[in-house]
Amino acid sequence: MSDSSLDIKELHDGIAFKVRIQPRSSRNMIAGIMGDAIKINLTSPPVDGEANAACTTFIAGLLNVPKSTVSIIHGQKNRLKIIKIAGIDKNKFLTAMSAYI
Repeated sequence: MSDSSLDIKELHDGIAFKVRIQPRSSRNMIAGIMGDAIKINLTSPPVDGEANAACTTFIAGLLNVPKSTVSIIHGQKNRLKIIKIAGIDKNKFLTAMSAYI
């Protein structure tokens, strides 16, 4: 995976990156890269925060990190979101994601 296309910010306590969510998909999966964001398909509908919860749970599972370390810091009511993961660096993230993208 080329990290040059993704917008991954290194923070003092983790990383932040963009995702584009496609709710009501047939299954939860990484669908590739869309611009500078990771496209994620989720089965849950975009109502009452269900897609947001599914998004953070899905990402935590992919990276094998505690769900409490994954949060949406921007775009709670939008398909384009910024996700923060505490306690991980860019290299560890890219290594873990390389199996999916």
